[in-house]
Amino acid sequence: MKSTQPYQPLLLRILHGLTGLFLVAAILTAFWTYDTYDGRWGRVPLPSYRDIEGIHGTFGLWTLLVFPAFVIYAFHRGQRRLVQPDSFTKLTQVGKPIWWYTLNRFTNTLALLALTFALFSGKMMDETWLPKGELNHAWYYAHLIGWIMMVIAIALHLLMNAKVGGAPLLLSMLSWQFRDKDSPKLWSAHFSQWWRGLRTGRWSNWFQSPRILAVLEMAILFSILTAWVFPLLKGQ
Repeated sequence: MKSTQPYQPLLLRILHGLTGLFLVAAILTAFWTYDTYDGRWGRVPLPSYRDIEGIHGTFGLWTLLVFPAFVIYAFHRGQRRLVQPDSFTKLTQVGKPIWWYTLNRFTNTLALLALTFALFSGKMMDETWLPKGELNHAWYYAHLIGWIMMVIAIALHLLMNAKVGGAPLLLSMLSWQFRDKDSPKLWSAHFSQWWRGLRTGRWSNWFQSPRILAVLEMAILFSILTAWVFPLLKGQ
């Protein structure tokens, strides 16, 4: 691998790739679900498939299962890619390289927040609403808005990454090559070391991220937890 080519940690590529794969599938099946059951704001000539909502829900569930691990990685090992305490100040340097890098950090963070909202609103829906023709529930509208926000966030995420890193940066996320320190053979040892650190009290390092990142991380993880708990409480 050329030293000038961007290198992405293997775990980042795996978590980002799985999240992205399931998310794109969820987005596409979300539109097919809308086209089948709703279509009030326009349709495309897709075949009517009554089971598409279940397929969409499955892809959404897979995204929700992978997303927490990706969030923890992003806010710790990848926190330099996210919004920083001085990011708003750097936005005043319009046109300079740091301005583009700052915009890129904002779009990366926006994508995480948009996905959180889309997943949360989806979990708040009842799978029987659309088959029954119940299209005016607030959480259904919220999920539609979340779908639109997610599409915009992905577009901005790709555009900004292409701007700051070009094709080499985008292609580096698809590479299967990895450095020795990233070998999966070492993951067990890394996990054991991390777990020992938690048991000996070093869990407090968790909160040493910049305040804005700590608040965002806790808000996203709490939203994910709530997305699992609320439907269970409604079912009781």
